[in-house]
Amino acid sequence: MAGEVVVDALPYIDQGYDDPGVREAALAMVEEECRRYRPTKNYLENAGPEPSSAFETPALQREMERVQQRLPMEPLSMKRYELPPPPAGRLGEPAAWAEAVDNSHAQLSHQATRVLNLELQLQYSTEAWRSYLNVLQALVTRSQNVHAQLRKQIASVNWERKRSQTASGARLRALRRRWAQLVSDNYRLERAVMQLETQLERAKGQATTDDEAPDMDMEAVKNLPDKLNSETEKEVQKKIEDMFAD
Repeated sequence: MAGEVVVDALPYIDQGYDDPGVREAALAMVEEECRRYRPTKNYLENAGPEPSSAFETPALQREMERVQQRLPMEPLSMKRYELPPPPAGRLGEPAAWAEAVDNSHAQLSHQATRVLNLELQLQYSTEAWRSYLNVLQALVTRSQNVHAQLRKQIASVNWERKRSQTASGARLRALRRRWAQLVSDNYRLERAVMQLETQLERAKGQATTDDEAPDMDMEAVKNLPDKLNSETEKEVQKKIEDMFAD
């Protein structure tokens, strides 16, 4: 069936991972796979072109071009903080002095705004920062609660999986013992049938040669289960029990 998952490993009940040679065998399989893997020069050749220009702004593009051309960085302009007088050739023009006065007014307004911002910061920054920290603490607490809930769910899933695998392990061990018992019983039955067939053949041979001999040694047939404890049967039964031992 498509999409069907066959679980063939039960890590909570499987044994043998710590046996001698298991780790070496796993490492050998990894090394074999590494030897068969042939990487190319560019292992990302099938990933397509890298979208390097997706987040480039015009200013960033100009800066990248400047770096590629090895040009020096433009110095920081301090012109807006300066109060230059009119040029020497325009000292007699009222319009030039009007532009200088407008620039002075703009600089004074800018400095007044900065002073106002500093005063507001001195007055309200403490409470604003405390409120910001409270918001951060609430976010941290909520994230910790979500993390704890997720860890609880993970532990619940692992516990349920362990419980399920432990129950399955007990059932598997019972089925293994039952299977070994059935195989052993089948072996005993096969030996009994073979011995019965052998005795029937012997009985038939005796009947043809000696009419006065009994058709079958019934007492021997009754004692067949007692005769099944041969060394061969014990060896086979021991192998079956060792094969499916817990």
